[in-house]
Amino acid sequence: MYTYYISVGSNIGNKSDYINSAFQSLQQHGAICKLVTSSLIETEPWGYTEQDTFVNGVWSCESTLEPHQMLSLIQQLEQAAGRKRLIHWGPRTLDLDIILVYDTEGKMISLCDESLVIPHPHFWNRNFVLEPLSQLLPTFTYKGVKVADRLSQLEV
Repeated sequence: MYTYYISVGSNIGNKSDYINSAFQSLQQHGAICKLVTSSLIETEPWGYTEQDTFVNGVWSCESTLEPHQMLSLIQQLEQAAGRKRLIHWGPRTLDLDIILVYDTEGKMISLCDESLVIPHPHFWNRNFVLEPLSQLLPTFTYKGVKVADRLSQLEV
């Protein structure tokens, strides 16, 4: 069993509906249990900034799926929401990224190959990920820094 932390975002159309629909679909999947969501927040775009604001959050769940299987599942949810990958970091109906994964012993998994990098390579620099993540993992520490302290650093 793995514990996943998945960032979620949308900035096209009815943003909350895309997110809620994907949440319900994931909740109904047989290999997913204990699916929990942070609150959703409105944020400015990151990277490519010439686009509408985002609604962002983080989900946590337990699953028997291996990381690449989970990636395939969340990409299917993105496709079901009509996700188009036209501009890097561009507008999207639904964006789901695996941020962190823990194994059954509570150890953080590191993985890096051509299709998946865990922990997510940019998560530690994104308020829109760390703020909702801190709701689900308030004592989270990465590279010796507490998530609350990192959020303070990013706000400066």
